[in-house]
Amino acid sequence: MITGSLADTAAELVCVSRGRTVEILRSGLTIFTPEGTVEMIPGDRYSLIDSEGGPVDESMFNSCDVAIIAGKADSTSALSSIAEDILSDGGFVVSIQNGIGNAGIIASRVGWERVVGGTTTHSAWRDSDGGVHWTGRGSFSIGSMDGSDPSPIESEFVSLLYESGLNPVWSSDINKEIWSKLMVNVAINPVCAIAGIRNGGLLEIPELWSQSLEAMREAESVARASGVDLGAMDIEDYLKKVVTATADNRVSMLQDLMAGRRTEIDVICGAVISKGEELGIQTPRNEILLALVKGIEMSQNHD
Repeated sequence: MITGSLADTAAELVCVSRGRTVEILRSGLTIFTPEGTVEMIPGDRYSLIDSEGGPVDESMFNSCDVAIIAGKADSTSALSSIAEDILSDGGFVVSIQNGIGNAGIIASRVGWERVVGGTTTHSAWRDSDGGVHWTGRGSFSIGSMDGSDPSPIESEFVSLLYESGLNPVWSSDINKEIWSKLMVNVAINPVCAIAGIRNGGLLEIPELWSQSLEAMREAESVARASGVDLGAMDIEDYLKKVVTATADNRVSMLQDLMAGRRTEIDVICGAVISKGEELGIQTPRNEILLALVKGIEMSQNHD
């Protein structure tokens, strides 16, 4: 989705992927837009790096001004290493991954001064043929980890995102945005994954809705105790708006379970649990959801 949007600009693109996705990208990218159109991005529109293909070719060193890390949390270390190789001297890394703590891993490779936080509310899923179904347009929020104003190169990147139609927003409190996304993730992802439903199903089944809402309230308590300024947020209203806007979306955690892949439950519910333990806040609903998802993962591995 991000690659497809940026392909409509004059930006020089480098895609980093692995496994079957590398083969799909070599032949081009198919995107089904929220408006019902189909966009075909030819494979020669971008360069490719196979993250499992050995060292990065030296011709790619220092070639990129911005590295957007959108991979699963367990790939952060490997992707950070690649970002370190390909970034230009004044370049920076933007993480739009799920969970919290990814920025620290990235900073250990490139330095905190080159890390920019980010989240996105655009929703999409990938079919078995590799086609990307962009199910809902949202926004792309980024911001300095220390809350400072954007540098010239960061402002240029925001302009590029605007040109690509990704609706960028520069946030003066990106930590709040990251925690808000985590709160939504703990509410939607595990419950939909366990129940095997799309997001909109939460509003149709009161028992599931109450589980989602309680998980989100636990995450809210942990966030506020961590010093995150959430303001006077109406948690239920906020969750209802997100679920309604993404009603047809199949969350990545459900897609992972359907494909027999490991989920990101450890950096979603697990992150809330760990931070809660550190602060002395109990998070029983998140603990149950984490246990159930891990149970499904284990049963799949034993089949």
